[in-house]
Amino acid sequence: MKEDFNTQQEEGTFYEGRAKRAVENLKRRGANAYYAASKEEALSMVMDMIPEGATIGTADSVTLLQVGVISALRKRGGNEIINPFVRDDDGHFVVDEEERDELKRKVFFSDVYVIGTNAVTLDGKLVNIDGNGNRVAAMIYGPKKVIIVVGANKIVKDVEDAIRRVREICAPQNAIRHATKHHRTEYLDLPCAQTGVCSDCNHPWRLCRYTTIIEGVAERKRGHLNVVVVGERLGI
Repeated sequence: MKEDFNTQQEEGTFYEGRAKRAVENLKRRGANAYYAASKEEALSMVMDMIPEGATIGTADSVTLLQVGVISALRKRGGNEIINPFVRDDDGHFVVDEEERDELKRKVFFSDVYVIGTNAVTLDGKLVNIDGNGNRVAAMIYGPKKVIIVVGANKIVKDVEDAIRRVREICAPQNAIRHATKHHRTEYLDLPCAQTGVCSDCNHPWRLCRYTTIIEGVAERKRGHLNVVVVGERLGI
């Protein structure tokens, strides 16, 4: 009897088809886009894109942690890493808010910015929503080179679906993550964290304040945007 309870093979085939379609459309829009079948292959691709001696900027990203990009860079050595969101083993920020703000600005002058994304559409658009704006701003302008790593589970039909995904999946789960793992219990007050449904709130700790849609790369900035789409479930 076929093991119908195990659908990893079917999911992998499904993800591969969607990922390759998104990659082709990202290329059509001027990005350097690549398909990686696994997070191990994705890590190798990303490391090859980052020259030794380059200054690396980054921000909060579950995907990067799962792929192991930052830990691999530290192990390799030779790169200064600017990460405003470094935390200790207990989940607390290593630096205070004032220093984090300075590091966020410093990221804009990095050689390479490595980050995840909230969603990518099948026709090659990158959609992101931020609470503070530092992550999405650096994707667009500042760092000389941007490398985005995204799991195939984040591929959606269109921009409308992408925004819905962020507000109904990413935001509530991130709020719970910050509360339970980073001691930021104030995020549990968010309506979406309590109900799992976006109410378009105006809560002081709202995570959805700055929305960006990258629809392509300007001709003079060819080579600036690099996207690795991984045929696995990654991130939130």
